Amino acid sequence: MAEYKAPLRDMQFNLFELFDYEQHWQSLPPYQDCSRDVAEAIIGECAKFSENVLAPLNQSGDKEGCRWEDGQVFTPKGFKEAYQQYIEAGWPSMEHSPEYGGQGLPSSLGLLLSEIKGTANWSWNMYPGLSHGAMKTLMAHGTEEQKEIYLTKMVSGEWTGTMCLTEAHCGTDLGMLRTKAEPNADGSYSISGTKIFISAGEHDMAENIIHIVLARLPDAPAGTKGISLFIVPKFNVSDSGDIIDRNGVNCGSIEHKMGIHANATCVLNFDNAKGYLIGEPNKGLNAMFTFMNTARLGTALQGVAHAEMGFQKSLEYARERLQMRSLSGPKNPEGPADPIIVHPNVRRMLLTQKAFAEGGRMLINYCGKLVDTIDGGEEDAAKEADQKLAFITPIAKAFLTEVGFESANLGMQCFGGHGYIAEWGAEQNVRDCRISMLYEGTTGIQALDLLGRKVLMSQGEVMKPFTKEIHVFCKENEDNPLVPQLAAANKRWGELTMEIGMKAMDNKDEVGAASVDYLMMSGYITLGYFWALAANKAQAVLDAGTGEEAFYEAKIKTANFYFARILPRIETLATTMVSGADNLLALDSEDFSF
Repeated sequence: MAEYKAPLRDMQFNLFELFDYEQHWQSLPPYQDCSRDVAEAIIGECAKFSENVLAPLNQSGDKEGCRWEDGQVFTPKGFKEAYQQYIEAGWPSMEHSPEYGGQGLPSSLGLLLSEIKGTANWSWNMYPGLSHGAMKTLMAHGTEEQKEIYLTKMVSGEWTGTMCLTEAHCGTDLGMLRTKAEPNADGSYSISGTKIFISAGEHDMAENIIHIVLARLPDAPAGTKGISLFIVPKFNVSDSGDIIDRNGVNCGSIEHKMGIHANATCVLNFDNAKGYLIGEPNKGLNAMFTFMNTARLGTALQGVAHAEMGFQKSLEYARERLQMRSLSGPKNPEGPADPIIVHPNVRRMLLTQKAFAEGGRMLINYCGKLVDTIDGGEEDAAKEADQKLAFITPIAKAFLTEVGFESANLGMQCFGGHGYIAEWGAEQNVRDCRISMLYEGTTGIQALDLLGRKVLMSQGEVMKPFTKEIHVFCKENEDNPLVPQLAAANKRWGELTMEIGMKAMDNKDEVGAASVDYLMMSGYITLGYFWALAANKAQAVLDAGTGEEAFYEAKIKTANFYFARILPRIETLATTMVSGADNLLALDSEDFSF
């Protein structure tokens, strides 16, 4: 069984047919050199590297795991060598500024490359993946001196980066963090405290690790208004960027966890470690959101990656595994039984995975265009794109990871008992996927952000540009057989938003009670829009004539499946989200028993 094959044809469809990326790049001055030919060549080379180098290390890395010895972490066999190939080929510099050694390619292309690498080997991809958020934070908020010292080496891949937020007593509630930053005479700061759950916080793949750390200054106000952001390198460096000596940051242990065994999840102890302020004092949380938003899109990608991996593995197995006969008559009369792909229930599981993997990819590629516009568009267009992305990001992060996990489980289910056995890789895919709903803000936190902070606090204004986009599509494509159902769902979305908003005026707990159901409904409608869009494009190509009838017909048939079997889930969610907070709060906390 093949480890992984990059779905290049589907990616080409999204980029150059569905979303017209070539015209999009041509419209943005920084990216006008990124043509279709250039992009396809890069994607193809990334696919080769991922299929031939990263994918073969996925199961072996999971089995071996990381090793911690006296504060040092050793990654599984082959990981360090793969990383050296990665930096020698120039992959880390792809989407970063030429001013600091980057190649200046659009972030949208970087997202697609990250999907390919991540599907092949998510644990490995996390090591360089977290560096991108650290680099974006430095680029947006660092001084010129900080960029010259740190960014150049990170862009080249010689150094990697992390984000250090979480402490044992505070995960989501960062206002409670205790890590301290004491000013030094030379303008630096002494950072002291302990951070936990730091992905790629210590490893042997790069010569230095640049930690982006949240901490409090001595005179900081309480809560989130008193948080500052600091650069804390593993090794201190000179003004010219040369490594001097070990800083006061050490890995106290690594976590023993459910999945992503080949990525080190670290406890980091900062003991008067030398750090440097990023941005303004007490404004660190605002700066950190540059990192967090990048990480949330990256985590949304993880949902797509595990859906794709589960689909590929279970599809190949379902075509080969012979069990029972089709109820409508033998489909493999020469053999002892039919392949399980003929059975409707197996088809249901496969189509669900396909719909979520390909639909999720559409959503990510849509977000990629918004990121490009924010980075390289004119002021008004960038502002509009930023507002739309702010609304979509919590949907992408939470919904895609939830349905990605559902897909990974369905992939395992297709194997029957063999899915529970390690050699097939399906159970690893489930284990690796489970973290995606937890880090970078749990599903519940994303749901509160979407419904409470984004939608209701703006009185619905933040969601209007996207729901209007769906409305315009429906008006312009009334002959599409999927449009009436999509238009009704879009209208219902607005009505339920108003209904929950009215309830929340009397009882704020109604927001928390409805939020997760609301987010999931938002996700199903969002993917419904993209599947209708894909079906529209596919039908237009078929009408014009093509030699790839099977590919485009599969798009239409998968869209029909999504609208018939997946989108109707919103009806149950609509009922539960307006059922009120009372049924959740009726039982006193003391009355819970076991």
